[in-house]
Amino acid sequence: MKYIQHHINSQSIAELIGNGVVLSTAQQFLQMMMDSSDEGIIVHQKNIDEQFFDLRSGLAGEMLQKVVNYRLRLAIVGDFSIYESNSLRAFISESNRSNSIAFVATAEDAIKRLTK
Repeated sequence: MKYIQHHINSQSIAELIGNGVVLSTAQQFLQMMMDSSDEGIIVHQKNIDEQFFDLRSGLAGEMLQKVVNYRLRLAIVGDFSIYESNSLRAFISESNRSNSIAFVATAEDAIKRLTK
């Protein structure tokens, strides 16, 4: 996996850069977190397996629990309006109220959220 490093206000944020899906298991997600060794991580929607966005699969919960356990901050960048699931929309809304996980539209928004 490749990363772009952002250094803002003495904080280090890694932005995952990949072609297509590169995160399809919780183990891959954990490895990405360990490889980056940054305070915050930006991941693009296109790099996450679609199962993540089907909350019944449990993948989102499994991956995001790792963010909380390791006390990191994560921003997922994408267009989440394409999903019609009310439970996913509620999950995104609840996540956006936290300091750990944010679903945002652009990488610039992600950087702003992660450096607050």
